[in-house]
Amino acid sequence: MRRLAIEAGAKIMEIYNSDDFDVKVKSDDSPVTAADEAADAIISAGLVDVFPDVMLVTEEQADSHAKKGDTFLIVDPLDGTKEFIHRRGDFTVNIAYVENGVPQRGVVYAPAKERMFFTQADGQAVEETGDFALDTIGKTTPINVADSNNAGLFIVASKSHRDQATDDYINKYNVKDMKSAGSSLKFCLIATGEADIYPRVGRTMEWDTAAGHAVLLGAGGNVVRFDDHSPLTYGKEDFANPFFIAYAPNVELKEA
Repeated sequence: MRRLAIEAGAKIMEIYNSDDFDVKVKSDDSPVTAADEAADAIISAGLVDVFPDVMLVTEEQADSHAKKGDTFLIVDPLDGTKEFIHRRGDFTVNIAYVENGVPQRGVVYAPAKERMFFTQADGQAVEETGDFALDTIGKTTPINVADSNNAGLFIVASKSHRDQATDDYINKYNVKDMKSAGSSLKFCLIATGEADIYPRVGRTMEWDTAAGHAVLLGAGGNVVRFDDHSPLTYGKEDFANPFFIAYAPNVELKEA
C-alpha cells in the first residue's frame, strides 16, 4: 500500500507540475482530473494483483460503490482535488484496509508536502521521512496524539468546506489556535499532536476518511459520529459518512 501510494504520488506530481491539465466535472458536481484517474489506475491494478480476493472500493470507479461488505480495501487516489487544481499542495493519496467496519491499516501520502503517514503491522502509526524509496522504508517516527489542554485547544478545519455550522460548533470550545488544511491531512495533524480536534459538519465519503482514520487510531486518537459520539464505522450504505468529529482522547467533546 505504501509503495502504490508513492507510485501514484509520482504520477500526480508529474501532472501537477505540467503546464496545464484538464478538469472535468462528475455527476455529483465534484471535479476530477487526469491525475485522479492515473493514480486510481496505478493503485487499483496493484491492489488487485496482491489482494485478488479482497473487495476493492475506489472513488473513481462508480461500479465499486454498489458493493456490500464490512471488510475491504478503500481508495481515494487524489483526496483534495480542489487543492490540486488550485496548486495549493494540500492533497493526499489515501489507501486503507477496513476489517469488520474498522479501518485497521492506512497510508496517507502528501506528495507535494513530502509527508508520509502509515500504520505498521503492530497497529502503531508512524511518519516516514526521507526520499520515499519505493521498496525501502526510510526513517520512521512513531506518532502520538497530544495531551490536550481543554483550556486552549488547537482546532483544524477544512480549507475548502468551512461553513457557519462548523464555526458554531468550534465556538463551543476554548480555542487557542486554529489552522485549516485540505484533504485527510487533518486527521494526520491530530495524529502527530499538531492539532487536537477536527469537527466535520459536511458531506464526506468513506474513501475520504478511512486512511486518515486508521492513522489517527494508530496514534491513540478517535473518530466518532457528530450526533451521538458513537464510533464512526465503515461499510455503510453507499459508503457515505455522517458528520463526525476526529479528536485526541483528552478533548472533552461538546454536544452537537
